[in-house]
This record gives sequence, C-alpha cells and structure tokens, in this order.
Amino acid sequence: MDVSKITASELAAKIKTGEYQAPEVVTQYFQRMEACEDKVNAFVTLEKEEAMKRAEAIQEGIAKGESLGVLAGVPVAIKDNLSTKGLRTTCSSKMLENYYPTFSATAVERLEAAGAIVIGKTNMDEFAMGSTTETSAFGVTRNPWDLTRVPGGSSGGSCAAVAAGECAFSLGSDTGGSIRQPAGHCGVVGLKPTYGTISRYGLIAYGSSLDQIGPVTRSVADAALILEVLAGPDEKDATSVRREHYDFRSALTEDVKGLKIGVPKEYFSQGLDTEVAEEIKKALDILADKGAIVTEFALGLTEYAVPAYYVMASAEASSNLSRFDGVKYGYRTTVYDDLAQMYKRTRSEGFGEEVKRRIMLGSFVLSAGYYDAYYLKALKAKALIKERFTQAFSQFDVVVAPVAPTTAPKLGESLKDPLQMYLSDIYTISANLAGLPGITLPIGKDLKGLPIGIQILGDCFQEKAILKAAYALEKSRPYQAPAIGKGGEVDE
Repeated sequence: MDVSKITASELAAKIKTGEYQAPEVVTQYFQRMEACEDKVNAFVTLEKEEAMKRAEAIQEGIAKGESLGVLAGVPVAIKDNLSTKGLRTTCSSKMLENYYPTFSATAVERLEAAGAIVIGKTNMDEFAMGSTTETSAFGVTRNPWDLTRVPGGSSGGSCAAVAAGECAFSLGSDTGGSIRQPAGHCGVVGLKPTYGTISRYGLIAYGSSLDQIGPVTRSVADAALILEVLAGPDEKDATSVRREHYDFRSALTEDVKGLKIGVPKEYFSQGLDTEVAEEIKKALDILADKGAIVTEFALGLTEYAVPAYYVMASAEASSNLSRFDGVKYGYRTTVYDDLAQMYKRTRSEGFGEEVKRRIMLGSFVLSAGYYDAYYLKALKAKALIKERFTQAFSQFDVVVAPVAPTTAPKLGESLKDPLQMYLSDIYTISANLAGLPGITLPIGKDLKGLPIGIQILGDCFQEKAILKAAYALEKSRPYQAPAIGKGGEVDE
C-alpha cells in the first residue's frame, strides 16, 4: 500500500471491504509525515493519539457490520483556520498560538460524521492573508515538487500535505484563490464551491463575504464526493443555502460533447508565462477533441478585480480581526500600563507584518472621508464584475482560465514586493467577488518540472458543469506524485 498516491475514494472502498485496516492506514500516514515533515512543514499540529482511537473504533464497526459513512477510516488534514474541538487552532498566528476551541466547524463535523479521521491541522498564511504560506508564525511550508519553492497560499499547508502524501485529502478555505492557487502550484485538485454551498460556521473569518471552504484532493472524483459530504444548509450559518440537488458525482462523465467553453482573451495577454499558456491551450485542444466547443471572448473589467478585491477583503479583515485584542482569548502582551496600551501592544506583537498591513489598509478605506472613495467604489466594481460573468455564462457553460501567471516562485521572492504578490491573484479573485464555483487541476509541468494547473469556472450553483469538464480533462493525464526534495522529479 502506497498511501502517497491512493485517492480518498479508493481508500474508503478498500477499508470497507477489509483489504486495508483503518489503524494501519493511519499509522502509515503518520510514518509518511515523519519522513516528510522536516522538509515540507505542512502541519502546525498533529493529532496522532485521537486519530488512532477513531481508527480502531471504525475498524470495530466494520467488523460488526455496522453501516458507516462514505469516508470511514480516511485520514484528513484540516486548515488551521477551521475550528476543531479540543484540537489547537492557531490560524498560523502568534495571536492564537495556544487557542483550543470548544466546538468544531460544521464542515469538520460533517467529515467526521462521514467517518473521516482528522490527523492534524495544516500550516497557512497567517489568518489566510498571503499567497505563499510564508507569513505563518510557525515557519514556511515548502513545495513538495521543489523544496526551494513556495506551495502557494494561503492553503499552502493543505495542498502540500496532499501532494506529499501526508493525508488522503484536506480542507482549505478560499477567499481570493487560496485553495485553487496552491493546488495549482502543488499539482493537486482544489475546489471552491459556490458561496453558501458549504457552511462557514467555525471558519475563523478573514473576509466574510468572500470566504468559502472547499476540499483539496488527488482526483476530481474525490472532490465531488467530499463536496457531497460537506454541502448543505446550516442553521448556524445564515449565508448557507439549501440546494435542490447534491448529487455532484453524477457529473463525473467524460462526455463533454457540446459543452460550451469560454476563454477570456484578457487572461492570455501580457503577464502570463508562455509555458503556462501553452499547457492550457493543449488542455483546451483535448476538450475540443472530445467534442467541447471552445470560443475566445472579451470578459472585460479584469483590471478592476485586484483593486476591488483587496479593498473589500482588507476592509472585512479590519472588522473581523478587531476581536483579537487580548481581552477574552488569544495572545496578550505582558508589559502595559493601561487598557489602551495593552490593546496596542497586544495587536502589534501578536500579528505579523502582512496581517497588520491589511488591517491598516482596511481601516483606512472604511474611515470617514474615504469610505465613498474606496470601499463604495469597490462594491460597485464587484457588482459590475458579477454582471460580466453573468453575461458570459449566458453564452458558455464554463469559463477556462489560468490559475496563476507563473509556476511556483522561489521562497522569499514574493514577500519582497507585496503589490506583486497581490497581482499574482489576478486570475482567481473574480470567482470570489462573484461568488462563483471554480476548480483547479494539474495539466502538465514546465521545463523546471513544476506543476502547471488549469482553472475551470462555472455559474453560481453549476458545480456539475465544472466537475464534468475537469473530469474529462483529468482522464487525459493520470495523477503524478512528487519525489520530495528532488527538484520536481516524479516518483514513479
């Protein structure tokens, strides 16, 4: 059994038939972590003892012939901004270094109800603010394909853990591409569903109108299965929605004949690496050969997506992170003379540089005299961007785009220029502004051996369309796992 390559669906099936034993599977994943973690640093906290107890209980249930969930015995890693009862949840920040929630996020509860076993919490950019997983207070995460490069962010730990074979699948959160972009850099599948499809209860908020939880997997089929487990309304989250159908796996067919695919011209202009563009064009040719209808079109307003996103996200971050003041929970400075000084020093010492930068930007755009000039304009731009996508989906079933302008950059490069890092999100943030579903999957590698991903977007509540296109494309390229620390060489 090679746990580094098997999919969650395959693993669940083999555990149920008795071919694999749940405790043995969990043990092998922790052995894999022992071999990889000193290189990758994908995890902040591990949960071995409790994971083994759950595995043994599930195995006993199988032996007794009990009806178990569809993910019974399958190990999962959880991004460290999702609350887990009794298991440390830090948001990769000094501010929450010793925070142990008294409840679990709804998404985590639904996974556990389906039999999944939480084996740890994954590293991330602090409070999900970053695109490289280098702003974590617990050290950088490295890309399993090349340890000198970033895994992307902010769900870099979740994606690196799946790519390195340290878990069968993981959960991430996506505010502006934070699942899809690192999935592209790490050569795995990342799915962001329509806003409201998965409950955000228990997700420590960054930008509440933009955040969405989603799975990171080794296959499109796994993504569809896990979405079925996670999706559904939740009385604890007023933004969650009740959908008519949840049978996402019914879309897993290679039949894309007549599928209308739109390709925005603006996404393939200046700034996109030629190797990335070439691989995406090859992927589009594959879909066209299968009967899909591929058409270029002008989307428009793409130049406004980045500024609108960062104004809105920073404004919401400023509001959401105001609760971390050293009073009720979290880090508190040890040296202060009065309450005001305690607030200032706590937040100055507890937050990292990128988080403080975004809080300050958000406070500025929400301040008197600047609200209309910045935040209100950003809201109007968001509405116009949503309108353009609505127009596009009146003509097309899906829209295909790059995930990032380049493959994974070197460690340390992106943080030198924060504005350049923000621009790297240009292809992913529109889906969050418009509340659209999107999926990323690997389609090839560049000359350095680094994964290249493709992004497929759909209209609201049209996850089946993007899953169908992604599944058909995936069948042309079997999953490949990296050899840790060998510069991207594939471990056959």
